[in-house]
Amino acid sequence: MADDASAGRTPRGERIDLLVGRHATQLSAQLQQHRERLFPPSSQKTLRKFTSGEVADLLGIKDAYLRKLHLDGRGPDPEVRAGGRRYYSASEIRALREMLEEGAKTPGTYLPGRRAGDHCQVICVINFKGGSAKTTTSAHLAQKMALDGYRVLAIDLDPQASLSTLHGFQPELDLMDGGTLYDAIRYDDPVPIREIIRPTYFDGLHIVPGNLDLMDFEHDTPRMLIAGEEEPFFTRIGSALAQVESDYDVVVIDCPPQLGFISMAALSAATAVLVTIHPQMLDVMSMCQFLRMTSDLLRIVAESGGDMTYDWMRYLVTRYEPGDGPQNQMVGFMRSMFGEHVLNNTVLKSTAISDAGITKQTLYEVERTQFTRSTYERARESLDAVNAEIEQLVQAAWGR
Repeated sequence: MADDASAGRTPRGERIDLLVGRHATQLSAQLQQHRERLFPPSSQKTLRKFTSGEVADLLGIKDAYLRKLHLDGRGPDPEVRAGGRRYYSASEIRALREMLEEGAKTPGTYLPGRRAGDHCQVICVINFKGGSAKTTTSAHLAQKMALDGYRVLAIDLDPQASLSTLHGFQPELDLMDGGTLYDAIRYDDPVPIREIIRPTYFDGLHIVPGNLDLMDFEHDTPRMLIAGEEEPFFTRIGSALAQVESDYDVVVIDCPPQLGFISMAALSAATAVLVTIHPQMLDVMSMCQFLRMTSDLLRIVAESGGDMTYDWMRYLVTRYEPGDGPQNQMVGFMRSMFGEHVLNNTVLKSTAISDAGITKQTLYEVERTQFTRSTYERARESLDAVNAEIEQLVQAAWGR
């Protein structure tokens, strides 16, 4: 009879911390090999170029007009491939926006970001139940707003660092010497937030990556509360963001899936909150507990002087299957309960989104030719509609 070890079972009495540590090391090595297969060590993650049709849609103009701009020698020169198809990089799309904005009759037509007097929009994407597509939502929102001409900062506050991984960072390898938001909000010798902001391969999108260091804020804060730290913990993220507020139109914060000190600090810094929810009974029940806890804890923060006023708060239905009867009932229940606080559009469950994630990409990065056309377009239309609705909320907060 095979012994426990040869059968793949944990030997009786083995310490769980050593077992888990061994598994973490093995998994890390495999993930590194996977990354090197996708992106060799000498290369960095890059963004594909966009067809002229995609660019025209992003700019809100006709493809024929975009072709005329090219023929007239106005704007950047696209890459011309077989069949005369024109392709533009993200930086070239930005250059087109800047050129078109100069001649626009209405300010903000092509560069829709902040104007004088507008405040930076800080959007917290949050829920403490796993599987609600929180990180997927954050990534697609940040990337689409960058493509639409906004200056965007994405902040990964989740120690699991999935948002960072999507943007080409492997936390345990790339952030061994720090570089997360913890460095800017820690109680001992914090660094300026500019030192930890990193550019991404998306023009107009910067990121503050995350890793397990973020957990230290949860451990440090109780000690500081006992010691009577002068600056309240819930103002520390807002104070850090104030250093770079003028550099960005929108900040998208991917919060951790628990309501700890760092989440409360993020909510205190936020101007808007987006709660992702999978429309199933267990998830809705979990959200109920989440809302109760959030209300109780933020009431304490408000009573301690924290600013708990928001421009908007919305629930976003994710991983939605329109043909699923119970899900439709849940969505109907939420709409009847929360009314306009539920976004009109939903993120559909799609193999295109999940398959893109396997190669650490979003739907805005992958080539549509990798999928059945109908599958890609259905998922893309869903995401675009959700992000457009959120952008409308941002514009409304600026009085437009």
